[in-house]
Amino acid sequence: MKSAFKKGGLIFAGLLLTIILVGQLTEAPQNDAASVDVVSERVLVPGGHSVGVRMDVKGVLIVGLEEIETADGERINPGIKAGLQIGDMILEINGTKVYKASEVQEVVNEIRGDVNLKVKRKEDTLNIRLTPVLAKEDGLYKLGVWVKDKTAGIGTLTYYDPVSQSFGALGHAIVDPETGSVLSVDKGQLLQAQVQSIQEGEVGTPGEIRGVFYEAESPLGGLEKNTSYGIFGNAYHPIENTLYDKPLVVGTQDQVEKGKAYILTTLDDNKLQRFEIEIERIDHQKEPSDKGMIIQVTDERLLEKSGGIVQGMSGSPIIQNDRIIGAVTHVFVNNPQKGYGIFIEWMLQEAAS
Repeated sequence: MKSAFKKGGLIFAGLLLTIILVGQLTEAPQNDAASVDVVSERVLVPGGHSVGVRMDVKGVLIVGLEEIETADGERINPGIKAGLQIGDMILEINGTKVYKASEVQEVVNEIRGDVNLKVKRKEDTLNIRLTPVLAKEDGLYKLGVWVKDKTAGIGTLTYYDPVSQSFGALGHAIVDPETGSVLSVDKGQLLQAQVQSIQEGEVGTPGEIRGVFYEAESPLGGLEKNTSYGIFGNAYHPIENTLYDKPLVVGTQDQVEKGKAYILTTLDDNKLQRFEIEIERIDHQKEPSDKGMIIQVTDERLLEKSGGIVQGMSGSPIIQNDRIIGAVTHVFVNNPQKGYGIFIEWMLQEAAS
């Protein structure tokens, strides 16, 4: 699975409420000065590390519907007949929770009759009654659905919070490429990844970071949430950034300026690097969106290596004036040198919700 998903001429560049901590009151020198509040700004360790995401989907996702041929030669699609749709998530069959694709067929063939499905469709939970069909091909009862229960991909870490030991990555959701549905996390892990090669982006064809990750190596953390504004979880141990010896302050969208900034990302030398970009447009927002800034890659090193922004770079932190202000989320399909960025405040808000 690739964490990329094409939509409206854009493609996700992969697989925040500003939080200000108020310190204790301190007394100013007593030469006619009043006591003042000392405000401690939140700080984060910037990411840029290439990471693997392995995720078990909560429930079983329907990615296709098919006709079943019966013993008498009739072709029936029981799923469509009952009203199932691609993108539906099967949670229970006759009250039995199902977590794996293999469990669906096992439960259905134990029942050998009508089944009641508990299904999640976007934000709604539905109860659907369905009559399975006995297939001529193998003699098994079937619902007429293709299902999946796992997904994996490569992306980029955005930040690590040294206080809460939490992390955020991608800046957008992991979606199912067949359905476009945001996948609900049952359990998952953030893993160390090694970039193998870079497919350069061209006009009309987004590039791609190709990498591998190893289950045997120590995972970076546990995945808790997959949302429209990033994936979030808790790290198993501190995560360091080789380019910065201390955390950076979080920048609000009001502190973002047009002009020079940087992104941190990892290419096929597997070395975390900083590349110059230009922030061309800022859309100040009252509601969360993953398209808060338009950025353009100006660093010749990155342009020569990848052509600009490619899939797998989503989550690359955007740094300006030594503040973390956001993350890369999309690349323009018709101009891989440009893309969108999300404000870091929306990621932090989503992580805290």
